[in-house]
Amino acid sequence: MNGVTMKTMNKEEMLVALEELKNKKSKTSDFMEQMSIADQIHNIEMKLNGVKPTDSSIDCIGCGS
Repeated sequence: MNGVTMKTMNKEEMLVALEELKNKKSKTSDFMEQMSIADQIHNIEMKLNGVKPTDSSIDCIGCGS
Protein backbone atom coordinates (compact mmCIF):
# COMPACT_ATOMS: atom_id res chain seq x y z
CA MET A 1 0.00 0.00 0.00
CA ASN A 2 2.58 2.46 -1.12
CA GLY A 3 4.64 2.38 2.08
CA VAL A 4 1.85 3.82 4.25
CA THR A 5 0.66 1.77 7.20
CA MET A 6 -3.05 1.32 7.76
CA LYS A 7 -2.81 2.95 11.18
CA THR A 8 -1.76 6.25 9.59
CA MET A 9 -4.19 6.09 6.66
CA ASN A 10 -7.32 8.22 6.69
CA LYS A 11 -10.66 6.95 5.39
CA GLU A 12 -10.17 8.36 1.89
CA GLU A 13 -6.71 6.77 1.59
CA MET A 14 -8.11 3.43 2.77
CA LEU A 15 -10.89 3.59 0.16
CA VAL A 16 -8.34 4.28 -2.59
CA ALA A 17 -6.10 1.44 -1.37
CA LEU A 18 -9.14 -0.86 -1.23
CA GLU A 19 -10.03 -0.18 -4.86
CA GLU A 20 -6.41 -0.65 -5.93
CA LEU A 21 -6.21 -3.99 -4.13
CA LYS A 22 -9.50 -5.21 -5.59
CA ASN A 23 -8.25 -4.30 -9.07
CA LYS A 24 -4.91 -6.02 -8.43
CA LYS A 25 -6.66 -9.15 -7.13
CA SER A 26 -8.84 -9.37 -10.24
CA LYS A 27 -5.78 -9.24 -12.49
CA THR A 28 -3.74 -12.02 -10.87
CA SER A 29 -4.20 -15.71 -11.50
CA ASP A 30 -1.85 -16.82 -8.70
CA PHE A 31 -4.02 -18.26 -5.91
CA MET A 32 -1.59 -17.50 -3.09
CA GLU A 33 -1.24 -13.89 -4.25
CA GLN A 34 -5.03 -13.61 -4.44
CA MET A 35 -5.30 -14.85 -0.83
CA SER A 36 -2.67 -12.39 0.35
CA ILE A 37 -4.49 -9.54 -1.37
CA ALA A 38 -7.84 -10.76 0.00
CA ASP A 39 -6.35 -10.60 3.51
CA GLN A 40 -5.24 -7.00 2.93
CA ILE A 41 -8.72 -6.15 1.60
CA HIS A 42 -10.30 -7.78 4.65
CA ASN A 43 -8.08 -5.80 7.02
CA ILE A 44 -8.96 -2.49 5.37
CA GLU A 45 -12.68 -3.31 5.37
CA MET A 46 -12.50 -4.20 9.07
CA LYS A 47 -10.84 -0.84 9.79
CA LEU A 48 -13.38 1.07 7.69
CA ASN A 49 -16.32 -0.65 9.37
CA GLY A 50 -14.85 -0.43 12.88
CA VAL A 51 -15.10 -4.19 13.31
CA LYS A 52 -12.95 -6.24 15.66
CA PRO A 53 -13.08 -9.96 16.38
CA THR A 54 -15.47 -11.02 19.15
CA ASP A 55 -13.98 -10.72 22.65
CA SER A 56 -10.95 -8.87 21.32
CA SER A 57 -9.60 -5.49 22.26
CA ILE A 58 -6.89 -5.75 19.61
CA ASP A 59 -7.06 -5.71 15.85
CA CYS A 60 -7.60 -8.85 13.84
CA ILE A 61 -4.71 -11.06 14.92
CA GLY A 62 -5.39 -14.68 14.11
CA CYS A 63 -8.98 -14.18 12.97
CA GLY A 64 -8.50 -16.95 10.44
CA SER A 65 -8.92 -14.93 7.26
